Amino acid sequence: MAARLVRRRSSSQAAVALLAAVLLLLDLSEGSTIGICYGRNADDLPTPDKVAKLVQQHNIKYVRIYDANIDVLKAFANTGVELMIGVTNSDLLPFSQFQTNADTWLKNNILPYYQATKITYITVGAEVTEAPGNVSALVVPAMQNIFTSLKKAGLHKKIKVSTTHSLGILSRSFPPSAGAFNSSYASFLKPLLEFLADNQSPFMIDIYPYYAYRDSANNVSLDYALFQSSSEVVDPNTGLLYMNMFDAQIDALYFALTALNFRTIKVMVTETGWPSKGAAKETAATPDNAETYNTNLIRHVINDTGTPAKPGEELDVYIFSLFNENRKPGMDSERNWGLFYPDETSVYNLDFTGTTIVAPNIGTNSTNSSGATTWCIASSTASQLGLQSALDWACGQGNVDCTEIQPSQPCYQPDTLVSHASFAFNSYYQQNGATDIACGFGGSGIKVTKNPSYDNCIYATAATINTTRNNVTAATVASSSPKISFATCVSQVSLISFLLSYVLVFW
Repeated sequence: MAARLVRRRSSSQAAVALLAAVLLLLDLSEGSTIGICYGRNADDLPTPDKVAKLVQQHNIKYVRIYDANIDVLKAFANTGVELMIGVTNSDLLPFSQFQTNADTWLKNNILPYYQATKITYITVGAEVTEAPGNVSALVVPAMQNIFTSLKKAGLHKKIKVSTTHSLGILSRSFPPSAGAFNSSYASFLKPLLEFLADNQSPFMIDIYPYYAYRDSANNVSLDYALFQSSSEVVDPNTGLLYMNMFDAQIDALYFALTALNFRTIKVMVTETGWPSKGAAKETAATPDNAETYNTNLIRHVINDTGTPAKPGEELDVYIFSLFNENRKPGMDSERNWGLFYPDETSVYNLDFTGTTIVAPNIGTNSTNSSGATTWCIASSTASQLGLQSALDWACGQGNVDCTEIQPSQPCYQPDTLVSHASFAFNSYYQQNGATDIACGFGGSGIKVTKNPSYDNCIYATAATINTTRNNVTAATVASSSPKISFATCVSQVSLISFLLSYVLVFW
């Protein structure tokens, strides 16, 4: 009897431990995240304590700073905000030369604050290939010394070490499948990529579609840069369709890593954003465009959309930046990337939850200039390949609910590509303001004034879309876990139920 009791207690304790471990793992599956860059190259910025409160007020959970300022580390203590801290380019030489320098820095600047302040990443150098002087050779030795210091302190698995890059690290980024690293950086990249792969650290990249548009407006459309394009760019080598420049640039990096056989390294975007003001020739630097880019970016990321080459891939992104920084050199736009002014008022409204839908510039009544209601359908002269690609995009990245064109559903018959594409095209068109560009689909979509509905297959209008959207808005906003799919929830609940049953059997 005593032996059975001991075994029963041991089994129940093991079951409880197993359940706790699984619940912990489920809790850690957070999906993609959005953070903010907190630069301080400005006059009259709020004190770090006020900044920490501002960040918490806006429910921002991830913050990047560019050094290891002690006042900032103290200010974020016990806030739950995760910090990415940095080693500046000017400190690379001493960190690369002697292990003791890294040990002393960690002992004095990190360890006294680590328990209260959540530090998760250390960036060693920033965009070193763009920096004056040949400092790239110092990066990996400095990273290795800092990693060794962390290992001595038992923190090497809790704090990841990496370095940030500009997109200039690539010699070619279009088409994405031809993405390649600049060969002149080969001696720097090989040991860097080996370090990242060995230690499961991310490749950190700073991406700015704004610059691509500003410097090449004849080749890049503003809508493509702002996540608003309805016309795809096709990669001729892979057939993958790109609806925004951000994804294309990310995939160029993935393909460059794959070309060097580094397929397991994750990518992290450590800077991206859009300026709200610029010089006279910087016409795209406006508050509206900044709000549009960042709002669409947040929605794109937290929905775990992934990219065409990596669908569903988690991607952590940091928006640049928290404040306008008036001491930054360069064109006017360089001083106007902030979400807030130094007095903590907003430059423009930004919803970090990703639930805001950016309103189109024209009304959403799906009417033409004469006031007639319009619909978008597939062109009968479009190629089969073009239609199929556009249909796949609309039902995938375009976020169209294509249930109605599945077997046994009202719009399945006639079972033709043109019919199915027409339904999907119109749904996307109405959901996105019924604008001309929302019916592009690479030339495969055409607008019509005759209602294409038939039998029980009802084609939406902007009015019906808005009614449905209003009915579900409250439920959508109330959801506390928008990034977890229904299938994931079911599987997690099933697993938890099984484990609870296991616990009860052996209790």
